[in-house]
Amino acid sequence: MKTRQILSVLLLFALCGTVSAQTKLQTGTWRGALKTSTGNELPFNFEVNDIAGQQQLVIINGDERLKVTDVKAAGDSVFIHMPLFDSEFRLKLQGDSLAGSWIKHYGVSDAVMAFSATPNVAWRFFKNDEKPSFDVTGLWSAVFGEGDTREELVGVLKQSGSKLTGTFLSTSGDYRYLQGTITGDQLYLSCFDGGHAFLFTAKISDARTLTDGKYFSGLSGFDKWSAVKNDNAKLPDAYSLTVLKSGYKTIDFTFKDLKGNNVSLSDKRFKNKVVIVQILGSWCPNCMDETNYFVSSYYNKYHDKGVEVIGLAYERTTDFAKSQRTVQQLKAHFNVPYPLLITGFTPSKGDPEKSLPMLADFKGFPTTIIIDKKGEVRKIHTGFSGPGTGVYYTEFIDEFQKLTEDLLAE
Repeated sequence: MKTRQILSVLLLFALCGTVSAQTKLQTGTWRGALKTSTGNELPFNFEVNDIAGQQQLVIINGDERLKVTDVKAAGDSVFIHMPLFDSEFRLKLQGDSLAGSWIKHYGVSDAVMAFSATPNVAWRFFKNDEKPSFDVTGLWSAVFGEGDTREELVGVLKQSGSKLTGTFLSTSGDYRYLQGTITGDQLYLSCFDGGHAFLFTAKISDARTLTDGKYFSGLSGFDKWSAVKNDNAKLPDAYSLTVLKSGYKTIDFTFKDLKGNNVSLSDKRFKNKVVIVQILGSWCPNCMDETNYFVSSYYNKYHDKGVEVIGLAYERTTDFAKSQRTVQQLKAHFNVPYPLLITGFTPSKGDPEKSLPMLADFKGFPTTIIIDKKGEVRKIHTGFSGPGTGVYYTEFIDEFQKLTEDLLAE
């Protein structure tokens, strides 16, 4: 090889080494912050780890640890693709810190939030909290919104010193793992799971009253809320909210699976089986918690005993190819063993009832239809209380498995 060629190769290796050094993120705990359209900061923490020469992130929300393995770097640019919800970060290194955007893809449009992150920072909201004026541990009856948007929720909060965790339960599910702080008489909670960014603030007026609550969701979502402590706070029975129209005992449908093949509830494989129909969307966090439960625990336990599960996906677009991509991502992430069907309908109000016209008063995602071995609908469960709700999650599992075993015994 000629001297000039050797020098060119050595220069190339040197440049590659420089790029690698520039794009190496510091390992350890970081503090990230998204910026809402009103300028409010929505913080969360994550860890950066080196695993077999590849950098990975672990996003922290309370007890949840969300692993992110798709981290790529080029020059001073860093690209992070989230494992679910079709979102990504496009960032630049500025010294040791990161700055750029979080982009959430909605099928036909994108939402973009400014983002920055600083290494070696383990606190979430404040470096130094004031001594808490109150302990808010317990159940709370919460009211979000006003007028037609008014909704009653149940807050489940746990405080240890100034540290605060918990969630809010609604009829369609929960707000997953929230983490934050109590400083003085102020409450702060946040969550980021790759698809949803939540920020809750409130004034603690006394040990039993939360006032001046503000709830920020994503780039521009906003609502007011308040709450009073209530040891007996609870939601309506989740099996009472969505029902079949009068005169119906069964449902039926035909939709395409991820390979484009038609799958119908009347197919032979579902005959004389207990069938669980999961109405979901790859954009829905509670649907992901429900899918994880079905895959990790329920399906393997009951499939060989005569249970089938079918997922009906309502994506944010009617374009089959786009929906196929996002549902395939869901299937791969959870290693879903049961069929996922693309309905061709969106989660817009009324769409599930258009595709399943035998349903009355569909409330939200997820909704789960339980069908007995005769093909008749026995129960319809609205929402899903995930692992972030603690005892509510374990109570649901016990109840759902008891119902399954009773139907199998018939």
